[in-house]
Amino acid sequence: MTLEFPIPTDWQEARRWRALVLKQQGWKQQQIAEALGVSKGAVSQWMTLVREQGAKGLRTRPRSGAPCRLFPDELELLPVLLAEGAEAYGFRGAVWTCARIAKLIEWVFGVGYHRGHIARLLNRLGWTLQRPSERAVQRDEAQITYWRTTVWEELKKRHGWNGARWFLWMKVDFICCPPWSGPMRRGAIPLFCSPF
Repeated sequence: MTLEFPIPTDWQEARRWRALVLKQQGWKQQQIAEALGVSKGAVSQWMTLVREQGAKGLRTRPRSGAPCRLFPDELELLPVLLAEGAEAYGFRGAVWTCARIAKLIEWVFGVGYHRGHIARLLNRLGWTLQRPSERAVQRDEAQITYWRTTVWEELKKRHGWNGARWFLWMKVDFICCPPWSGPMRRGAIPLFCSPF
């Protein structure tokens, strides 16, 4: 039986097609398994799929994942609730985070979602990750520019600032010598590290 092979969608599907080609050339299952780096049982399952379903049995099937725990009407209501703003639900500040949205879904619909799944849920609704474009009200751009161009440059000159040297000092200070978290044990010798 000669089969027409479609273009594989991923490397795993390509491997299954290759197994079928080798089988048609007369290879034994053990030889196919060794050549493709899979178990003999995997090759057997693939050949069973071909016998039962034909060549389409080797195609990659999309994984459906767990079904959405929100009903379709609840999903449609979610953007309306989010449009009211985070402060309307007692959160401090107007920014929605995944953790806040997970809390809102739990409060309103009684369904618990991990905050890591909220981004996928929002993506499905057509929402994208955004960074707040608003700046702090008290932010003074002229003062910031003055500090960067005048004060910071003067400090660097006065103290002989060297970026690499500063980085090494910070690394030694904060990684090598963490602050004592409690009372020192009797007989313990504190470690003193030189910053250079």
